Amino acid sequence: MSLIPFWQPILVSAVFVFFASSAINMALKFWHAPDYRGFSNEDEVAAAMRKGNPAPGVYVIPFCAPESFKDPAVKAKFEQGPIAKINLSPNGMFNLGRFLGAWFLFCLVVSVACAGLAAHALPPHPGTHAILHTTGLGALLGYSFGEATNSIWRAQPWIVSIKYAIDGLVYAAITAATFAWLWPAAA
Repeated sequence: MSLIPFWQPILVSAVFVFFASSAINMALKFWHAPDYRGFSNEDEVAAAMRKGNPAPGVYVIPFCAPESFKDPAVKAKFEQGPIAKINLSPNGMFNLGRFLGAWFLFCLVVSVACAGLAAHALPPHPGTHAILHTTGLGALLGYSFGEATNSIWRAQPWIVSIKYAIDGLVYAAITAATFAWLWPAAA
């Protein structure tokens, strides 16, 4: 089945999720603001990092090859700490428009995936429950389940991943409701 009949629920659900995420992040300051912290000696940390002139990318402290994990000097570095995973962006003021554009594109990709899943998994005239269930589950997978990897591999506190997963549950409900509302008659 073609995805063309689904253009309206794809676009509208992406717009609704985009605005819902904006509301969550701007209006609910108590929700994600505590997730981010600064160093008490930020200027010193930044100066030390600038000294090495690092390119944008992902850095780890202490950095070592897996085969050196048994080396006592490496073990000592881990025991002494800190242990960090640091994402460095290019210098300069960040372009919020670029981030928001990428987020909207991601919302579209999730909605297209939901449409593709529904188009192939559902019969020609599914009931509302089947539409809600199928597209909601697809959106939940797209918006929420990847957050666990940030806690597992990147040391993000679990509470932060759980809060982003809850956001994803809200986005999944919005996506599912939009698809149920705007389900194409030709589908």
